[in-house]
Amino acid sequence: MQTPRAATWLAAALLVAGCRSSAPILGTARRAPDERLGVANRHTLTETPIIERAESAVRPQFSPALTYPAPRRDPQPDTYFGTPVPDPYRWLEDPDAPETQAWVRAENEVTFGYLAQIPFREKLRARLTQLWNYERYGVPEQEGNLLVFSKNDGLQNQAVVYTVPLGQPVEQAQVLLDPNKFSADGTTALAGLHFSSDHRYLAYATSGGGSDWQQVHLLDMQTRQPLPDQLDWVKVSGVAWAGRGFYYSRYDAPKEGGESALAGKNEYHKVYYHALGTPQAQDRLVYENRERALGFRIAGTTEDERFLFLALTDGRSDGNQLLVRDLHDQKQAHAWTTVQPSYQYDTSVIGNVGGELLVYTNDHAPNFRVVAIDPRQPEAAHWRTIIPEAKEKLESISQAGGYLLATYLHDASSQVKVYTETGEYRHDVALPALGTAAGFVGRRTDKVLYYAFTSFTYPTTIYRYDPAANRSTVWRAPRVDVHPKDYVTTQVFYPSKDGTRIPMFITHKKGLDTKSGQLPTYLYAYGGFNVSLTPSFSVARMLWLENGGVLAVPNLRGGGEYGETWHQAGMTPHKQNVFDDFIAAADYLTASGYTNPSRLAIAGGSNGGLLVGAVMTQRPDLCQVALPAVGVMDMLKYQKFTIGWNWAPEYGTSDDEAQFRNLLAYSPLHNLRPGTAYPATLITTADHDDRVVPAHSFKFAAQLQADQAGLRPTLIRIDVNAGHGAGKSTQLQIAEWADVWSFTFYNMGVML
Repeated sequence: MQTPRAATWLAAALLVAGCRSSAPILGTARRAPDERLGVANRHTLTETPIIERAESAVRPQFSPALTYPAPRRDPQPDTYFGTPVPDPYRWLEDPDAPETQAWVRAENEVTFGYLAQIPFREKLRARLTQLWNYERYGVPEQEGNLLVFSKNDGLQNQAVVYTVPLGQPVEQAQVLLDPNKFSADGTTALAGLHFSSDHRYLAYATSGGGSDWQQVHLLDMQTRQPLPDQLDWVKVSGVAWAGRGFYYSRYDAPKEGGESALAGKNEYHKVYYHALGTPQAQDRLVYENRERALGFRIAGTTEDERFLFLALTDGRSDGNQLLVRDLHDQKQAHAWTTVQPSYQYDTSVIGNVGGELLVYTNDHAPNFRVVAIDPRQPEAAHWRTIIPEAKEKLESISQAGGYLLATYLHDASSQVKVYTETGEYRHDVALPALGTAAGFVGRRTDKVLYYAFTSFTYPTTIYRYDPAANRSTVWRAPRVDVHPKDYVTTQVFYPSKDGTRIPMFITHKKGLDTKSGQLPTYLYAYGGFNVSLTPSFSVARMLWLENGGVLAVPNLRGGGEYGETWHQAGMTPHKQNVFDDFIAAADYLTASGYTNPSRLAIAGGSNGGLLVGAVMTQRPDLCQVALPAVGVMDMLKYQKFTIGWNWAPEYGTSDDEAQFRNLLAYSPLHNLRPGTAYPATLITTADHDDRVVPAHSFKFAAQLQADQAGLRPTLIRIDVNAGHGAGKSTQLQIAEWADVWSFTFYNMGVML
């Protein structure tokens, strides 16, 4: 889940506000977030009885019955609009309680004991380690006379940030920041880099143990020495430089003896200005709203530091207000001008040209457009269209190198177009294949930009791009122990329950019998928050593919692949469309001969974890294995923890009677039924997840273990000193994926 898509200047902040994990961003506060970096036969669904296919399928191997912990049950129900709703494991909501911690230890003992007896687990871990051990780079950016980039040598827990003078060989680069030294166990990650406009200072954010809470530190780029400044309790924030300091957002420190910092509800977000060399206690309050406890307040500045702007969300609507100040006008330097008064639309600043702002918005343009707004005449009647809305969704836009670089989505694959700053089309960027491109950021004076390109079997490659000449050259290409030419990706379109045409990517080894109905198939989706699932490379998924597995990724409603209309078709009260789309994808894979229910795994994380939880309760016969990761499982109480209230526009809340009844109809926790044969389930979460708090997974696991009929295992794997996913160390990732694939193959009866 993520906040309304705000401007390039909100990159790091908005990723934290969401429910989807993402890698730390290498770039300044004005940069756009890197989207998931991760064709075309048309098929139709034919009806075939699922049960008949399952009866003829290969039966999996099962272990003897497991003995699960027997947690205490609280008999007192909650009552919503006269309806009593049991919540017997509510005590698991307190992550610091000794009883909760004892339950976590007991569950992990059962889970890791089960995984340890899978005979090929260590073989898979060794192969994953081998696959992961390759040199990989982030997208470089120019800062003054330096090129700044990240690189992981292979098995480092965190990527290292380097600098090299422009024109010098990359081999001469020097370490700027090594996050592997931030903590002994490699679990403190870099959460963002933000250079001052004169390139003299660097503000960088860190997060510990996977938490969304961040600390901001300062580095003098001339001396390469740290400054004493340290900012705490930062969350959902950019760093917007202006003069000898910067604007940022934070919450008040939690009160001693109050709610846990990892589970307590976050309220009263504030914007401050920090002057270099001063203690945080002296930071100047720039904006607060004591009448509105919920909502984010995030500041940004244009590259020339002329305009300060503020994005405001309200926790109820799906968009944001946009306010602006002209810092060069002394008469207006302390007054806000409202550029976008509505919370209904996503409206964000790309940059400025002279006295006008360039703004990315879906205001009366569901597929987004770019407009120029004069703050002296901010009313919509005076907006000038620079790039009009197109048939394809305008996924992202950046102002760099004197151009506007627009990335569109065509059936979930990237198309990049270059425009002048006045909106004159120049050319398309020639991409190497169908896939995902991200980057194209820089300052207006930069002559060279960089971008990354990837696809399901195309390892992420970094390109150097000259926008004036429209020429791309490979800057760094990884050497991975895979052979992309051995695999094939097709894109199919299948009808959902209501007839809506849904696209899906299917990837597998060439030469497999895709009509056998026996192929192990991993069906992964998200379906929410305007997030687009586009083709991306993953060494973890390559292990699945090289062992004869099929990877299927449908683009469900609720995502952003076809603009705001597609998104809204999967929001409250239409969330069931998302589940129907996913179920139809599984039925298509079975009916088309790829697989059968005993060889199908369904997977998703965060909002995708909710997807898996809802589908396995609605259709427990659909698959053999369910893999819900860091999922939102208690739809009646999610808004009561940390920033969960921010997801109300997407889901609705139990505070409204009609929305309560809609939520109760699909909430995974509340739709488990005793005596039901559920799929073999491996729930994954982490003790430091303060975005989707682990209580969601804890309570779902406890109830699922109580209700499961038969011998299929229902396990929960709880990482310690880890969070929602961002910044997770290489070591933890390899260990988790080895367990996920071992569990999946084993419960499908596939012995490696």
